[in-house]
Amino acid sequence: MSRELLFSVTKKDLKITYFSGTGAGGQHRNRHMNCVRIQHKESGVIVTGQEEKSKSKNFKMAFKRLTEHKKFKTWLKLKASEMMLDQNEIEKEIDRRVEQAMKEENIKIEYFDLE
Repeated sequence: MSRELLFSVTKKDLKITYFSGTGAGGQHRNRHMNCVRIQHKESGVIVTGQEEKSKSKNFKMAFKRLTEHKKFKTWLKLKASEMMLDQNEIEKEIDRRVEQAMKEENIKIEYFDLE
């Protein structure tokens, strides 16, 4: 069974900021911009990743938290249902056009002499 992509979340849908961490971790954590804050603009969800020393690991952690957030999941379901409604409307329009084209007055039949 193949999957169909309904929509995607890209970097332009997110506000990503980096900041210095506080607390335990020493100089590397406190003097470098390794912590990540991700805000999803449409759902309003804000998550952070600041457990690791690595910026990339913190980004992955924050993004994982975003995908697991209840409010973000609710937004995804709403967006997917909107897309499905649009898809249903498109299918209904196609069916309507096919029905219109198949009406007797719109069909032209040409007879050929096969002899």
